[in-house]
Amino acid sequence: MNIDGVPYRTVWLDGSTVKLIDQPLLPHTFAIHDAPTPAATADAIRTMVVRGAGAIGATGAFGIAQAALLARDADFHAEVAQAASLLAATRPTAQNLFYGIRAVMHAIEAQGDDLSAARQAAVAAAQEVADDDAACCEAIGRHGAPLLEDGMGVGTHCNAGWLAFVDWGSALSPIYAAHRGGTRLHVWVDETRPRSQGARLTAFELGQEGVPHSVIADNSMGAWMRRGQVQAVIVGSDRIAANGDVANKIGTYAVATMAAANGIPFYVAAPTTTIDPDCPHGDDIPIEERGEDEVAWTWGWSDEGRFLRVRTTPAHSRCRNLAFDVTPAALVRGILTEHGLVPASPEGMARVMRRPGPPQG
Repeated sequence: MNIDGVPYRTVWLDGSTVKLIDQPLLPHTFAIHDAPTPAATADAIRTMVVRGAGAIGATGAFGIAQAALLARDADFHAEVAQAASLLAATRPTAQNLFYGIRAVMHAIEAQGDDLSAARQAAVAAAQEVADDDAACCEAIGRHGAPLLEDGMGVGTHCNAGWLAFVDWGSALSPIYAAHRGGTRLHVWVDETRPRSQGARLTAFELGQEGVPHSVIADNSMGAWMRRGQVQAVIVGSDRIAANGDVANKIGTYAVATMAAANGIPFYVAAPTTTIDPDCPHGDDIPIEERGEDEVAWTWGWSDEGRFLRVRTTPAHSRCRNLAFDVTPAALVRGILTEHGLVPASPEGMARVMRRPGPPQG
């Protein structure tokens, strides 16, 4: 991840403090957020200081390692378990969060009552979750770049780039790899209301990388497809069911439907940690509903240089705010994983899905 030419990761552990790029401040201000306790780390996930499947997963893993480092010897296992419950309760849809928590908990439990070894194992396991996420996303870029031909227009939805993972990203990783390899692309970035992760974060990333792009209104993607400006769509995912159904940011289903209507391939990019082997079907994925304020109000910079919240709906109007929707596997051309492109089908998912901890038997 390059910010003004300086390499960063989205989240890392510094001593017992979890450090994160403060995403709600982007694209106007770049700052690092410090979370000194597991409660603060959980709050950073809940309030979307950090967001995106892989980044949330690594943050959850670092939060468990943080709890292990800070827990008192007399109450070690109880305090770590309490932190795990707190972290797991933050965002219900992102599968990577639960994967990261379980991976570090397995490492701690394997050490029994050797608390020194448990603390070391927790830090090592959390770092492994983060490193694995970055490596998987880099591999997704290598496998996905050949799908993008010179001169293509590529549509995307929400943010599944550097900021949504530890590094590289999922949906944007093939774009970065192709761009660095000399392939000329133009990315169509929809706003992604209500939090505008496309307009704020994806556009910020692409600008830092020098990738040509246009920010478009959410309801205009279909028009650009019909005008022949979009030849492929790549999105990320927060959870993939065992049958290949995909949960992603609200609005993804609409983009996939428009892509199908226009004969445009619709790809989902995600590391295999996003696949939930215990979730048979997309209808079984828990869908988070967030507060009304995210729909009723928006944030931005005024002409006077102030960062302001303004209301965009009538004060008496109630709002509903689904954070995710489910795209049926039938609309997905393929799922780009660290192992390459696999079918969005039960057979494809069974071939690549994995679980943390001891081998399953």
